Amino acid sequence: MVYVKDTQYYNDALHVMTYPSGTYYLFDTFVIAEMKEGIVYTWEDHARQIVEELTHLYDHNGENIVYISNRVHSYSTRPSDWIKFYRSDFKLRAYGIVSYSKKSLMTAVMEKIFMRNRFQSFTSLDDA
Repeated sequence: MVYVKDTQYYNDALHVMTYPSGTYYLFDTFVIAEMKEGIVYTWEDHARQIVEELTHLYDHNGENIVYISNRVHSYSTRPSDWIKFYRSDFKLRAYGIVSYSKKSLMTAVMEKIFMRNRFQSFTSLDDA
C-alpha cells in the first residue's frame, strides 16, 4: 500500500481536499482519492459535495478528468448510487482503481459493471 503523501506525486498536487470520508489530491488532469477505513461511500453523504467542489475548482464538468481511487483502506460504495452520479452533469474522462489486495481487486471488477466510461484497474499508483 502506498499513500499519495509518501510519493513524488504529492508535491505536484495543485490542491488537497480533506473530508471526514477521505482525502482528494487534485492535479491538472486527474484526481487521486483515498477514502478512510470502513466508510460506506454514498452520493448523498459524500459524492455530491465532491462533485460540486470539483466542478467549481476545475471550472468544467470533469470531462477531461481521470479519477483514480487509491484503495489504501477497505471501504464500500453503494452501487446503486452510480446512477445518481451519471444523472449529474459531472462526467469523467476515465476511472481507475489502484488495488492492493485480492478482495479490493474483486470489488473493482464488480464496480466495472456499473461504469459507463473508461475503467481500468491497477496494482500501483505509478501504473495508474
